[in-house]
Amino acid sequence: MQPCDSCPCVWGILLSLCLLTSTVAAGADHECTHASDKSLVKTTHVYKTVGDVKIEADVYRPEGAEKRPLVVWIHGGALIVGSRTHVPNQILELCTRERFILASLDYRLAPEVKLPEIVGDIQDAFRWLHADGPMLLGADPQRVVVAGGSAGGFLTMLSGAIVKPRPTALVAYWGYGDIDGEWTRAKSTHHGTPIPHAEALAAVGKRILTNTNDPAEGKARGGYYRYLRQTGAWSLGVTGIDAAKEPGRLDVFCPVKQITSDYPPLLMIHGTEDTDVPYACSADMARELTRHGVKHELLSIPGAEHGLRDGDPRNVAEANLRALEFIREQLTKN
Repeated sequence: MQPCDSCPCVWGILLSLCLLTSTVAAGADHECTHASDKSLVKTTHVYKTVGDVKIEADVYRPEGAEKRPLVVWIHGGALIVGSRTHVPNQILELCTRERFILASLDYRLAPEVKLPEIVGDIQDAFRWLHADGPMLLGADPQRVVVAGGSAGGFLTMLSGAIVKPRPTALVAYWGYGDIDGEWTRAKSTHHGTPIPHAEALAAVGKRILTNTNDPAEGKARGGYYRYLRQTGAWSLGVTGIDAAKEPGRLDVFCPVKQITSDYPPLLMIHGTEDTDVPYACSADMARELTRHGVKHELLSIPGAEHGLRDGDPRNVAEANLRALEFIREQLTKN
C-alpha cells in the first residue's frame, strides 16, 4: 500500500507502523514486517471481551522462561488505525537477546468507541497482565516497561498515570502528552487534499474494530483521520468531548496534566519538524517532568518529520539504540 503523493502525512499515519519498525531498526530498509522470531514462542490471548468483541494481545516469550521482565508494546495510528501484529524488529530482538517477555496489545479503535473506552481497554490489559501474567506467561509484574509510537506513545505516557501498580519505565516514540491542545483542534494544512465529508464518514461506523489488519480498511480509515485533521475535529472525533466548550473535561486523559513525583522514568524520541504530532508535545512533557523531579530523557532529532522521516540516519540510529539500552537498564537494574 503506497501513500498518497499529495499527502506526506499519510505515510506517517497509514504506514506509521512500518516507519516505526524501520526507524527503530536504526536505518534498516522500509519494509513493514509482522513480528516473528523463531527463538520466541508467540501466543495470542483474549484479554477482554465486550459483547461479541474480543480484544487480544500477542505475547512473545522465551520457551520455558519463568518470572521474566515484561515489555508491553502499544501500537499507534491516531487511535483510529493500527494493530498489535506489528512490533518494531529491534524491540523483538532486544527481548530475544535479554530473554524479556513482550506483550503487544490491541484495543478498540475510535471513532466507533471513544477515548474513555480505549483507556479502559488499556487498563484492563494491564489488570490481565498483572493477574494472569505470572502463571500464564511467566511474566514478572514488578518489572514492566511500556513502549509505543505516536498514539501508542500517548497511551504509553498515559499508562504512567493510570496503571496501578505503575510501570517500571516508559518509552514514547513521537508521542503526545495532551489530547486537548490547540494542535488537536486546529485545521491542519499538512494533511493532504481535502477529503469529502461523505467519503470520510463512509469509512467508519460500520462495526467496532480492534485492529486494521485489512489494508483497504486501514487506508479508508486513514482518510477519515485526514478529514478530522483538515477540519480541526480530531480531538472531538476520538474523545467525544469538545475541549473548547468543556475546559478541563479531558485533563484526566492528558499525561502532561497527570504527572506527579512518582511518575515512572520516561524516555521520549521526537523529530523537531513533526507536522503530525508537534515536537512541542514532547518538550512540554519534559518540562513538566523536570518540574516534578521525574527522571527522563528527550532525544530530539533535528529536521525529522513524524516517524523520524527525513532525520539524519546517524541521529536516528543513536536515539533508537539509546531507547533499547534504556529499556534494558530499567528491567535489569537491582
